[in-house]
Amino acid sequence: MNKLCNLLNLQNEDELFVKITQSFKEKITRWDYFVNWEKVIINVKMFEKELNILNYLIGKDNLEKEAFNLFKKYPDAIKAIPTLLAVREGAIDVLIDSKNFKYKNLNFFHFEYTDSEINDIVEFVIKTGFGDLILNKQIKNFVDYATGVEVGLDSNGRKNRGGILMESLVEEFVSDTCQNLGLKYMSQANAKKIKAEWNIDIVVDKSSRNLDFAINKKGKLFFIECNFYGGGGSKLKSTATEYTEMNRYWNNQGIEFIWITDGGGWKSTLKPLREYFDKADYLLNLEMLKEDVLTKILK
Repeated sequence: MNKLCNLLNLQNEDELFVKITQSFKEKITRWDYFVNWEKVIINVKMFEKELNILNYLIGKDNLEKEAFNLFKKYPDAIKAIPTLLAVREGAIDVLIDSKNFKYKNLNFFHFEYTDSEINDIVEFVIKTGFGDLILNKQIKNFVDYATGVEVGLDSNGRKNRGGILMESLVEEFVSDTCQNLGLKYMSQANAKKIKAEWNIDIVVDKSSRNLDFAINKKGKLFFIECNFYGGGGSKLKSTATEYTEMNRYWNNQGIEFIWITDGGGWKSTLKPLREYFDKADYLLNLEMLKEDVLTKILK
């Protein structure tokens, strides 16, 4: 019988699997999930002077002439333009002839610009529609506008923050448990760190292998991987398959492997999770951490 069944005094593995899958959390959103403000502020400050120079153009009637003269005098201001259009690249190819597939290349990070290149930059600002916003004063301040753009771009990072958030939640339980039991643990553990800090040799399948957490119980190692899936998809199946093999690999070295996963995404992808469950001893979710199951495993 599954080791966890015995620890929790459950009658069979089906009962344990139901306990796990019926207590998944739909969300683990915390305050710092929405926007990485530190990153936003750093990205805006990179071009703050240039953005303030561009403020001169707001509401100018002859925008084409005024922009040319501004960029001629202050060419560094050109560096801020990609950010205003939510573009990270410093050079852009624009298709100007769709029949013959001719492109115009625009580089926003030259040290010096010819008059022809400045004209191309001005044309870019106007033809992308951004010029209308400047002319009609729909933008009041370029620094504020760029901050809004950066917030929007940062929303793409929420998927990664979801993974970091799960690690952060799990570490709170791991840290408290290890402190209570007098055990040592490390995050982002690898063979080199484990050897250096604990003088324990492990064989890794690839040199870049990092474990979310490693716990040392008097020389006995417990490895933990954790993730959260708010939505379904093929990633869940591939992760379950990978961790099934990982569990076998570490068990062969006398290392216990604990997979802590959660999220409503699993509700439509239970089959691969069950396949892992049937071949491994420890599958936990956040609710089970709250119930102090990790302590029972490590005692």
